[in-house]
Amino acid sequence: MSTNDELLIGLVSISDRASQGVYEDQGIPALKDWFTQVLTTPWRMVTRLIPDEQPVIEAALKELVDKDGCHLVLTTGGTGPALRDVTPEATLAVADREMPGFGEQMRQVSLKFVPTAILSRQVAVVRKQALIINLPGQPKAIKETLEGLKDDAGKSVVNGIFAAVPYCIDLIGGPYIETNEAVVKAFRPKSAIRTK
Repeated sequence: MSTNDELLIGLVSISDRASQGVYEDQGIPALKDWFTQVLTTPWRMVTRLIPDEQPVIEAALKELVDKDGCHLVLTTGGTGPALRDVTPEATLAVADREMPGFGEQMRQVSLKFVPTAILSRQVAVVRKQALIINLPGQPKAIKETLEGLKDDAGKSVVNGIFAAVPYCIDLIGGPYIETNEAVVKAFRPKSAIRTK
């Protein structure tokens, strides 16, 4: 369990081959590096590397939220149309509420880079007091999805999804998250911004 002001993040990499040691997982290291650059508030992570098996994914998500007390859980992999891709089904199966805006925006971001983004079935849900989001499997796509797309002057062209995550965590009872605004500026209404 985490303290009240510490963000606990669950990172779940879903891959048959990586979980069998056929190749090295890249999703969790990419997310760890990204959060190290972005978060300015206290945080720690709990990780899982598991196969594309719906019961295993459901059990991992439940454990991370119900037992470990994660405020935010991010999955990578298993969101395409292939028969083994069951991450969205597992995520929806453990959900209290669906948050469709995240999936819609992730596809909008990815479509700026690859036409096959339309095949993505990523979802986001709330379970108890945790936000669970399915991310792409590739490190480059993970970063693009979270940060969005900026022009040469650094102005946002397409918003990434992480800008909305801190306020969502506020609304479901989690810790107040602050970010490195040079990477991602968290959006909150003025009434929800804490002054130091």
